[in-house]
Amino acid sequence: MRLGYSVETVRAAEGELMARLPEGALMQRAAAGLAAAAAGLLGRVYGARVVLLVGSGDNGGDALYAGARLVRRGAGVSAVLITPGRAHTAGLAALLRAGGRVADDPYEVLAAADLVLDGITGIGGHGGLRPDAVPLARAAHGSGAVVLAVDLPSGVEADTGEVGGEAVRADATVTFGAYKTGLLIDPAREYAGAVRLVDIGLGPHLPSVPELEALQHADVAHLLPVPAAESDKYRRGVVGVVAGSARYPGAAVLAVAGALRGGAGAVRYVGPGSDAVIARFPEALVHGWPPSKAGRVQAWVVGPGLGDSPGVDEVLDSDVPVLVDADGLRGLDPAVVRARSAPTLLTPHAGEAAALLGVAREEVEGTRLASVRALAAKYGATVLLKGSTTLVADPDPRRAVRVNPTGTSWLATAGSGDVLSGLTGSLLAAGLAPLDAGSVGAYLHGLAARLVSRDAPVSAHDVATALPQAWRDTTTP
Repeated sequence: MRLGYSVETVRAAEGELMARLPEGALMQRAAAGLAAAAAGLLGRVYGARVVLLVGSGDNGGDALYAGARLVRRGAGVSAVLITPGRAHTAGLAALLRAGGRVADDPYEVLAAADLVLDGITGIGGHGGLRPDAVPLARAAHGSGAVVLAVDLPSGVEADTGEVGGEAVRADATVTFGAYKTGLLIDPAREYAGAVRLVDIGLGPHLPSVPELEALQHADVAHLLPVPAAESDKYRRGVVGVVAGSARYPGAAVLAVAGALRGGAGAVRYVGPGSDAVIARFPEALVHGWPPSKAGRVQAWVVGPGLGDSPGVDEVLDSDVPVLVDADGLRGLDPAVVRARSAPTLLTPHAGEAAALLGVAREEVEGTRLASVRALAAKYGATVLLKGSTTLVADPDPRRAVRVNPTGTSWLATAGSGDVLSGLTGSLLAAGLAPLDAGSVGAYLHGLAARLVSRDAPVSAHDVATALPQAWRDTTTP
C-alpha cells in the first residue's frame, strides 16, 4: 500500500530523524537518491547536459548536491539561480567545487539540456510559481529535455493536489521519505509524471495512520471475498439492484453486469428494465415492484439510469448497506442518510458532488480531497468521488482517504459508472465494509479498463467483461 502524508507530518518526522543524525546527513541522503534517479533517466551520464532550476530553500539544496554528484560522473551541470543571493550556500559551493557552473544565460542552457532538475520550491510552496520562475518552467517544459521534479513539481500544493497557478510539468518526480498526499491526487498527479519514492529513513518516525492510502494488488487480494467450502449463493451474499428506466434500460443491464462479477452469490433486480436484464443475464433474479417484496438482500444498489422512477426512498428505508449512484443522488436529503441504521455509500462524479455540496463543479475538480471529505461529513456516509483520480472517504475523519491508482481516461465512457456501482454493491453484499468495497471496486474497475483498452476506446460492456481477469490478476502471485 502506498501511504501519503501531510507536510506537517513529514516535517515532524524529518525533525525527529535529523536530531539523531550528523548535520546535513539527511540532505545528502536525498541528494544521493535524486542523483541516482537522474542517472537512470539519462542512461548515459558522461557528457550529458543537466540544468538545475534552483530556488532558495532546501529543495534547491537537494538539486545542487545532486548536481555535484552528476558532475563527478562526467555530466555538464549548469545551475539557474532563481534568487541568486538566497541559494543554498553549502550546496552551491559543492556544485562549484565539483566543476559545475552557474549559467549566464538560463534560456541558452535550457534549450540544450538533456535533463532539467526542478528544485524551485519545496513542499511548503503555495499558490503556484512566482512570476520570475514561470518563464523558466515554461522553457524547461518546451525544451525537449526530461524534467525531473525534486520532491514534488514546483507550484503544486503538497497537501491537497491543488494547482493554484502556473506549475512545473514534470516527466518524473523523486519524492523523499514518504509520498506527499498531493502527488497521488489530480490535478497535481498529472504534473508529477512517474513518481519514485526514495527511502531516507523516515519510516520509524511516521504515524501508523496516514492522510491518504493507495491500495496495491496484495491489499486488494487480501480484501476480496472468497467463498468457503460450505458457502451457498445466499451465504455469499445477495445484492439488490434498482436501476434503469424506460429511457435508460441499458443502465440496468450494466449495473447487473457489474454486480454479477462482484463476489456476491446472487443478484436480485427490481425496476423497469426487467425484460432487458433477463434477456442478457438469465442468472439474475428478476422481481416486481416494490423492492421490499423482492426477498432478502445483504445490500442494495439504487440510482443508475433511474430517471424519475421511484426506488430511492424505499431502498433507503431498508436496514442493509445501500449504494446510491447517479439519479439516486438528486435531491438526496442528508438528514435521511444520516438517520439510517445501516451504512450508506454515495458514488457521485464531480458534477453530482458539486450539486450535493452546493458549489461549482470546477471547485470540486480543483479541490478533490477537500470535497470528498466535505461530502462524507455532510451525509455521514462513505463517499466514492469518481474522476481522474477516484477518492473514497469514510465518514470518520480520523480514517485515511483512499485514492485509486488504476484509473484510466478511457473509463470516461457512457455506462462505466453503472458497472462500477453494481460491482461495488456486490462487494458490499459479500461483506466488505463500505470503505473497502468502494476502494476494491474502483481498483478492479480501473484495472479491467486498462486490460481491455490498450490505449484504444472501450465500452462499459468491455469493462464488465474484463472484471474476472482483473480479479484473477490481483490474486495471482
